[in-house]
Formats: sequence, structure tokens, C-alpha cells
Amino acid sequence: MRIRSLARVGVVAALAAILPTTAQAQWFLGTPVGQNSASDRTAVSFPKQYGAGQIIVSFGDRRLYLIVAKGRAISYPIAVPRAQSRWQGVERVSMKRVHPPWTPTPDMRRENSKLPSFVPGGHPQNPLGVRAIYLGNTLYRIHGTDAPWTIGQNVSKGCIRMHNEHVVELYDKVRVGMKVTATWKRFRTQPEAAGSPSAGFVNPFAFN
Repeated sequence: MRIRSLARVGVVAALAAILPTTAQAQWFLGTPVGQNSASDRTAVSFPKQYGAGQIIVSFGDRRLYLIVAKGRAISYPIAVPRAQSRWQGVERVSMKRVHPPWTPTPDMRRENSKLPSFVPGGHPQNPLGVRAIYLGNTLYRIHGTDAPWTIGQNVSKGCIRMHNEHVVELYDKVRVGMKVTATWKRFRTQPEAAGSPSAGFVNPFAFN
């Protein structure tokens, strides 16, 4: 068994050497490690001190909560910052883009020299996926992904990564100026009963 395992490692290493690197340099061989899927979207109860029309990003829960009414939210799984990229704070949505282009920062390219200098919007290996929601004047964004298996992991350089299906839905509900709180605090939530209004489409202009 050990000989077979070593042989398999050798094959994986050889394939990895000849396969092209993706835009975000997170492609790997083997079974995806993310445990969340695009079906993991849940209407939940939420602490009532948070008013409707804002987003709470819980890095501790690895969830993004869109508050749709006092005591109610839609919960989405996210990928969160790696240990060396941890942050928290309050920002406002400053811009939204469909099929955003991606330009890695100089720090990213120093860390990984194989990264391209630019990836156009709509490219299948664009790490921002199909939508991006920009936070204040920071480099942080809520965005889709070209690597859905990373959702649920602590792999990002500070951005909040979502399944493309989820970020499309969120994008349509978010307005420029919306408050976004990123925190490592964890929240106690409970799934709402099937058929709850928050389980369906929420008009972004209905928020107070």
C-alpha cells in the first residue's frame, strides 16, 4: 500500500508540473476540500439588533448574512481570509460590477510569479467569478469564484468569496451605500420554516 501511495504521489507531482496554473493559482489535483455547495443557502433567524438592509459577514461562521428584516436573514456559505490576511471592520458598498476584470496586486505577483498580470471579465479562470461587490476604498470585495471547491475554507487574501449562483442573487439585492460589517464574531441562528418569505426573492428597495 505504501508503494502504491508513493507512486500515486509521483504521478500527481508529474501532472502538476505540466498543467497550466489558473489565474488564482489555487488549482490542485485530488478531491475538492470544500464541504459547501450552491444548494447551501438558508433562510435563518438572526439577532434582532441588526436592522434590515445590511450585510453581516461572519468569518467565524464562514457565512454571509443578508439581513432582510429584524430577526431574519438569508445565509450563504463563503470562503474566508487565510490567517495572514485576517481583517474585520465596517465598510459600505462602493461599486458593483458584472463580469469584473481582475488585476493581481504587486504583492500577489511577488508571492506567486506565475500569476498573469490581468484576467478579463468573463474569463473562465477569473478568480472574481461573475459578479463583484466592492467595499469602500479597500481592495476587499464580495465576489464569485472560479474555484467553488474552496468555499468554506480559509484561503482568500481578504476578499469574501461566494458561489457564483449566490453572488448573482446577492448582487441583485445589494445597493451602493449598503452597510457591510465583517467580523470574526459567531452568531446563533436557526433555519426558518419552509415557505418563509425570506426564502424567496427579496426586493432590494423594500429595506428600511
